[in-house]
Amino acid sequence: MRHPALPRLWHPRGMDRYVSDRIPVPETVGGESFTRADLVFYGVDHSGPSYEARVFLNNSDATLYTPRDSGAGFAGSFSVFGHGACYGEEGHCDPSRMTRDDFDLRPPHPLTPLTKTVIITDALRQVVDDEVVVTVVAAEHGGHKAESTDALIFDRVELFTYED
Repeated sequence: MRHPALPRLWHPRGMDRYVSDRIPVPETVGGESFTRADLVFYGVDHSGPSYEARVFLNNSDATLYTPRDSGAGFAGSFSVFGHGACYGEEGHCDPSRMTRDDFDLRPPHPLTPLTKTVIITDALRQVVDDEVVVTVVAAEHGGHKAESTDALIFDRVELFTYED
């Protein structure tokens, strides 16, 4: 079952933290009628540094230091292996400049935005409201501890549930 998408994000720079508007939760939450729930992030940029995106439900105050457990609303995470700086000629790192046709057998441009899926089944089953707020916190791992990073850039996120 597809649920309404969040508004498209337009950020010239990335963000270190994202908090969604309220997203309707399907009536099946609280029952066992769905077998899986996913948050799908579309248009994830990976041209910057590598980072982990930590996903929380109904915890709009989540930060880099929020515990990653169900009591804090932690639902899962996805990782991005970043490209880092671009050292090619001008436009080299711009996926939109790669021309293609129906018979082009080359792989897509290496910086084509990604789609990332976070399975949130258990976390969504714990939601008791009919709406949920998604918070995503970006953590760059360097040295001995994680640090905040503004590398998080994506176009939209959608909630999907699946039934048997």
